[in-house]
Amino acid sequence: MSSSPSAPHTIGVFDSGFGGLTVLRALMARLPRARFAFLGDTARLPYGSKSRRTIARYAAESARFLVREQGAEFLVIACNTASALALDAIQDAVPVPVLGVIEPGAAAARAASKTGDVLVIATDATVRSHAYVAACQALGLRAIEKACPLLVPLVEEGWTDHPVTAQVIDIYLNELRAEAAARGFNPDALVLGCTHYPLLRTLFEQAVRPGAMVIDSAESAAQAAVQLFNGGATALAAGPAAETEVRCFATDSVDKFERLGSTFLGRPVGDVELVDLGG
Repeated sequence: MSSSPSAPHTIGVFDSGFGGLTVLRALMARLPRARFAFLGDTARLPYGSKSRRTIARYAAESARFLVREQGAEFLVIACNTASALALDAIQDAVPVPVLGVIEPGAAAARAASKTGDVLVIATDATVRSHAYVAACQALGLRAIEKACPLLVPLVEEGWTDHPVTAQVIDIYLNELRAEAAARGFNPDALVLGCTHYPLLRTLFEQAVRPGAMVIDSAESAAQAAVQLFNGGATALAAGPAAETEVRCFATDSVDKFERLGSTFLGRPVGDVELVDLGG
């Protein structure tokens, strides 16, 4: 992609909700000269309770909106469930490069792990897909996954530095470590396989064993996007820039998106625009 100061490249970012704003935040830090369009399909979440076919349809509709209506030249699927179950459908639906969050997270774990054994925590739908296990195995890693359903509501409640949240994390990790020991694993990396979890990174870093690395899949996906851009990313990232242009869209719950979104994005999300993608 070539640079053009008068016409910055547009990157579309998609999630079933607003947790993917952590991915957008990481992208903005690396590509400040880009224009971003973020869509949260809040009317149809949670994706995890839907069939693979329905998730693929929803995700493809969202991808087409970002490409056709917002002119996105590149898509980042900031949703672990959609990345796990619908990446192929999204790639078939739009004529632009598409990047999910799972393969970058696995690649970061491969780079960080010395033992070749890693732990993955995610939502139930992502764990049931076994997408992280497959991505890790493709890179020569052994992985154990665990669903951690209490963490998303704790994040959305704002309890990102709360003793109760720290206790819940300890319980989940102790269960994972017990399973790892029973299976003869020696894990030295923990992959945060949900875009809500970066807001709990400090608690996770306090909870893991000494020397273990915490892999933030939002950061990993953003770095992979930079590498995929190649020369274009250099131009988009180079030099000082005015405040990055961001437009946020939601299919429902605009007020909640505006209220909670700034916590995930690290800055006000501004006026969120309501869009209708159908049933």
